Amino acid sequence: MKKMINLKINDIPVTVPEGTSILQAAKAANIEIPSLCYLKDINCIGACRVCVVEIKGRRGLTAACTYPVEEGLEVMTNTAAVRASRKTTIELILSTHRKKCLSCVRGNHCELQKLAYDYGIDEDHFKGEEPAYEIDDATPYVVRDNNKCIQCLRCVSACNNVQTVGAIGQIRRGYDVRVGSPFDQSLATTSCVGCGQCIVACPVGALYEKSNIDDVWDAIADPQKKVVFFTAPSIAATLGECFDMPPGTHVERQMVQAIRMLGDVEVFNMNVTADLTILEEANELISRITSKKLDKAPLPMFTSCCPGWIKFMEHNYPSMLPHLSTCKSPQGMFGAILKSYYCQKNHIDPKDLFVVSVIPCTAKKFEVTRPELSQQGIPDVDVALTTRELSRMIKGAGIVFKDLQGEDFDDPFGIASGAGKIFGATGGVKREDRLHGCPGNPGHQGSHLPYQRRGSRRLCRQRPRQCPQGHRHDPERREELSLHRDHGMSRRLHQRRRPARSE
Repeated sequence: MKKMINLKINDIPVTVPEGTSILQAAKAANIEIPSLCYLKDINCIGACRVCVVEIKGRRGLTAACTYPVEEGLEVMTNTAAVRASRKTTIELILSTHRKKCLSCVRGNHCELQKLAYDYGIDEDHFKGEEPAYEIDDATPYVVRDNNKCIQCLRCVSACNNVQTVGAIGQIRRGYDVRVGSPFDQSLATTSCVGCGQCIVACPVGALYEKSNIDDVWDAIADPQKKVVFFTAPSIAATLGECFDMPPGTHVERQMVQAIRMLGDVEVFNMNVTADLTILEEANELISRITSKKLDKAPLPMFTSCCPGWIKFMEHNYPSMLPHLSTCKSPQGMFGAILKSYYCQKNHIDPKDLFVVSVIPCTAKKFEVTRPELSQQGIPDVDVALTTRELSRMIKGAGIVFKDLQGEDFDDPFGIASGAGKIFGATGGVKREDRLHGCPGNPGHQGSHLPYQRRGSRRLCRQRPRQCPQGHRHDPERREELSLHRDHGMSRRLHQRRRPARSE
């Protein structure tokens, strides 16, 4: 157990574990210390100097994000000297920051803009050299604008320390130092996988996803085009935040209605092809296990649903590519179905069908451009929009999202199993699943099914068993089935591998 440290922050007694920074200790006391470069457990370098505080008995000001607490420390976070220092620092940062706030994608959600407002900053107090870097927009998924970069290095830490890709870092020296790629090349020529974590980490508008909004509006306005949308399950849990709803608010039906209000479009549920992906990958795994030619279909088999993961393998571990599943992602499968089955049933030329996926990942923008995900030069999916792009389209159309009553997905791709929805949720299944509602049976808790740890043979036994509360449970009668139980993957694999009984 860590030693506990007692200190005072703004005369408020605080007790925190040894090794805690002043910034974290202040948060525990409900005191906010502003910062631009700090990301917990990812980037803690004290570079921005906005989080400075005054410590009693110490000379000068101290960066709160890097200074560990000490017994008896007395910290002041809001003295005149602290406020003056922060204001000057923010003014200096703004002196070399391209202030195009009205057209910036981070407008009203920019951390630097918020601090400037909070501290009453005069943005023209210091006349710095106007930055004039070329905007890097060569990739289909991210735009890098170093004219707005504040050198906080949060994007670099996310790329190197979290994603371990290492596509960006500091280049040049002295006043000319900036965030860039090796040899000052475009991101398109690097090992960047398009994960978008640098965009999430950036506190300003120096990194943002490439917008395809205009392409979608043009397709909706084109009378020769039939436009269809399909949405990933996670969009319904995040879109509400863009309209000031509590995080995690489920807005699936409102989302469907809002998309329909954009124009003459149909809206489908991507959970349909999540179901197909489950079946296809399961069949491929069975085929690999039962195959005697493991050199052509080696084990273990890795999922191929994430284009960022595939690109990471291609750049860093090409020898492992045969281990990837040959199945398309749910996005790729849906596009293929729409450009074939849907077009045939509705007598539409695939060239006239404009397919839009709404997806939380910027790497999906790269995926739709891959040549193998097209037929005769016609892409399976024409455009991939992020949650933020969809919210901007809804706002631009003047739709009052909060007041929508909601509608259901269009047929025939509106109904999917619960497994398809679980497929889109990191972690797999809900922990509250039960068999027959028995409180004594923990059921499937995440991926920790007690019997599954002992091998699939235990799951194949058909005799009923007794629970601690005396309830009888028949494994053939199951309710509230989770992903693994619903599809019975371990059990089916075992049954497929057993030799047939002789009569």
